[in-house]
Amino acid sequence: INHYPLGFQRFRLNLYGNISDMIRTKIGGTGHYVPENVVTNDDLSKMMETNDAWIQERTGIKERRWIDPKTDDSPSTMGTKAARMAIKNAGITPEDVDFIIFATLSPDYYFPGPGVMVQEQLGISTIGALDVRNQCSGFLYGLSVGDAFIKAGTYKNILLIGAENHSGGLDKTTRGRGVSVIFGDGAGAVVLQPTEAD
Repeated sequence: INHYPLGFQRFRLNLYGNISDMIRTKIGGTGHYVPENVVTNDDLSKMMETNDAWIQERTGIKERRWIDPKTDDSPSTMGTKAARMAIKNAGITPEDVDFIIFATLSPDYYFPGPGVMVQEQLGISTIGALDVRNQCSGFLYGLSVGDAFIKAGTYKNILLIGAENHSGGLDKTTRGRGVSVIFGDGAGAVVLQPTEAD
């Protein structure tokens, strides 16, 4: 048993009734994917009243990636590509994943959600898939949920994905330039795993 000041002792009662160090969550692998289509500030100046200097002064952004409608990129397919990288970097296989959390505000469809679509695209057997319909903070909410599941001992390899297709819903006119110059499309993924290390 680790000894901490009174009130700060950290214990976990396992299935056998033994007390051991608290289980924590680690990121075992990371992955990302962005579309090939690069949209520069100069490209945006052809769509709306703006210019490279105006955008960089306000955001620091020089370019972003937007989905090319001629490709098969979508939140679920981008999420799957990011997931494959995260799974490989975690040193596991898709079959080792026992739960999926997918955060997005721009799903391919409202039903079914992108979590089960990723499950199918990765060829994973039937497991739980939870969608978090939130944009900027969605990944953090997903991380919080995944952390709770890991600490409870419910799952060992949780695939957490955040993906957005912003370009599909942006106002690409001068009226929308305050927002449309900021956002791009893409996906990030992590594999959450248990650890007893500090």
